[in-house]
Amino acid sequence: MCNMTKQSILLVNLGTPDSATPAGVKAFLRPFLSDTRVVNIPRLFWLPLLNGVILPLRCKRVAKAYQSIWFDDGSPLLHYSLLQQKALSALFEGTGQGKEQGTGQGVQVELAMTYGERSIKNAIKKLQQAGTEHIVVLPLFPQYSSTTTAPVFDQVANYLQATIDVPSVSLVKHYHNNDAYIEALALSVERHWAEKGRAEKLLLSYHGIPKFLVEKGDIYADHCVETTALLCARLGLTEDQVVHCYQSRFGKAEWLQPYTNETLVKLAENGTKSLDVIAPAFAVDCLETLEEMAIENKEVFVEAGGEDYRFIACLNDDEAHIRALHAVASEYLRR
Repeated sequence: MCNMTKQSILLVNLGTPDSATPAGVKAFLRPFLSDTRVVNIPRLFWLPLLNGVILPLRCKRVAKAYQSIWFDDGSPLLHYSLLQQKALSALFEGTGQGKEQGTGQGVQVELAMTYGERSIKNAIKKLQQAGTEHIVVLPLFPQYSSTTTAPVFDQVANYLQATIDVPSVSLVKHYHNNDAYIEALALSVERHWAEKGRAEKLLLSYHGIPKFLVEKGDIYADHCVETTALLCARLGLTEDQVVHCYQSRFGKAEWLQPYTNETLVKLAENGTKSLDVIAPAFAVDCLETLEEMAIENKEVFVEAGGEDYRFIACLNDDEAHIRALHAVASEYLRR
């Protein structure tokens, strides 16, 4: 790799409230749900509804959910994202120890969020001030979607458009079928099986998106299906041992199906007693995994007649995951 150009990696996750309070949730949700990439409804109708009805009603409930999973040092999403940044930085800088011994590439790693604190704009500015000339932007969304990855690209483009000294930028669109990512997922499942035994089925729950976006050309669903196929092939699972579904739908529009909560009820009613559950679309544990999947949907399954529901933690800063992120980002670095 050429040493003349300083290069950096910019990890980007969705974002999180800075406090588990209605005010903290409101400050995060307002820009998030105001983004036309996230909610594609005419602004004249949507913004009054958002500010006058949805936020006042939703923020207290969401804040309570956050309080149930909040860490001593703050948001789980930020907690694990910072650990990822630290571990990936050590790998690139050559300061890792043992199995995490670094590669000595001397690449700076910065963390940003699409919404809330740690803005993409400020992160790029910080990297430029440190002398970076080439930035690899790595959104922590393995499967591309116009609702998650595209807003990252939008904000990078907005920054570049307003900048005199523009750095060169490489944008990582997805890594849903990357061998190292699939291997990291597989190892996490196998480790779970070794520690707790193997359930009747493995359920893979992905964050949903509105169906009309797929009909317009969003490739997210295809990426999710491919991730499931690759993971199950790696684990040697047959079709009847695997369940693929989508969670976290919002509003009255039809979203990608089958829905996770409805699927859990059907599985229990049809005699499935034990499930291992994984959420491959999430790079770190967050509200949707620690509260919705690990707690809320467990109750759905048990109340419908299921008995053993075991949620497998997200990859977070797991060694294999950090090496996967290293492999993905390294493909975009200048040699």
